[in-house]
Amino acid sequence: MDFTLTEDQQSIREAVAALAAQFDDEYWLHKDTNHEFPREFYDAFARDGWLGICVPEEHGGTGLGITEASIMLEEISASGGGMNAASSLHGMIFGMHPVIKHGSPEMKARLLPQIVSGEMHVCFGITEPDAGLDTTATKTFAKLNEAGDEYTVNGRKVWISKALNSDKVLLLTRTTKVEDCQKKTDGMTLFLTDVKSPNIEIRPIPKMGREAVDSNELYIDDLKIPVEDRVGDEGQGFKYLLDGLNPERILIAAEALGLGRVALKKAVAYANERVVFGRPIGKNQGIAFPLADSRMRLDAAELILRKASWKYDQGINAGQEANAAKFLCSEAATEACDRAIQTHGGFGYAREYHVERYYKEARLLKLAPLPQEMVLNYMAEHVLGLPRSY
Repeated sequence: MDFTLTEDQQSIREAVAALAAQFDDEYWLHKDTNHEFPREFYDAFARDGWLGICVPEEHGGTGLGITEASIMLEEISASGGGMNAASSLHGMIFGMHPVIKHGSPEMKARLLPQIVSGEMHVCFGITEPDAGLDTTATKTFAKLNEAGDEYTVNGRKVWISKALNSDKVLLLTRTTKVEDCQKKTDGMTLFLTDVKSPNIEIRPIPKMGREAVDSNELYIDDLKIPVEDRVGDEGQGFKYLLDGLNPERILIAAEALGLGRVALKKAVAYANERVVFGRPIGKNQGIAFPLADSRMRLDAAELILRKASWKYDQGINAGQEANAAKFLCSEAATEACDRAIQTHGGFGYAREYHVERYYKEARLLKLAPLPQEMVLNYMAEHVLGLPRSY
């Protein structure tokens, strides 16, 4: 079993780290405080071709695997950019899987090169306020006209990241009412269509952290969508979404790992420099032991993350490992960030030391893209074989 990164993977880590280092903690503090989208950061990564890391070469990408994408996003997060940095572009990576696999040749040729170049921003309209994690309870409805060339869509979406800064939305709808379906996962359809429309009202949601990337509610009223904007076949949208679930969990885990790493790095530096009672506070086991424990927990979480990405890239079912990686990396990261605050004492509560920002962003990852409890449900049912609990 070889744990060594390949030469290309190590080159990716070094190149991403070097580029991300151009955007320091003060940059991210400014963007977070002022609720400004990190356009300079986004443009720099788009300009160097990183948005297309998993997009096939024929559509302008580099066609690499989820392992390489996870290394990229870990380094971006570990630069201090955290979820503000990662969220500005990670959806362009895992979120395009349904389009890459199921979009028409015309759609892929028309849209993917623009997404890879950074010219076109995409957000994802999946979650609904009355459905939450129960995606099959989606109520947003798309009705096809008699001519068969246009849908009319009405509904509401919530927690839609980056909608204010996006051109397109990957929108999940029902095209058949759930009561008319044999299975509740049937009758759902995906569209990749314009989000800048007078028929879509975007309302920002005030929130706890990750303030450089907006989160929104979408109110959709008689939106017209041409049939050319449909991803794949009508009624297959839920199945198409499943193609992106494991990559999403793997990449979120990598971002959590990066946040834990940078928080630990800050804590160790402060523990070495801060002198109280005539000695560096890092000499105190009450400070040192929790940090040492966090290092081991982050290292252990990384192992399951690497296994998950390797299995996915080998075409092996990685559901167990992808879910475990999301759970363990977010747990280890949140704890490391909390310990970084504790190490800084009162200064840990001050924004200028940045660790409070890391904590708020890491805490998000115990909730999104699915809460820890749903991972436990998955493991209990699909790994242990226990009865379904919901």
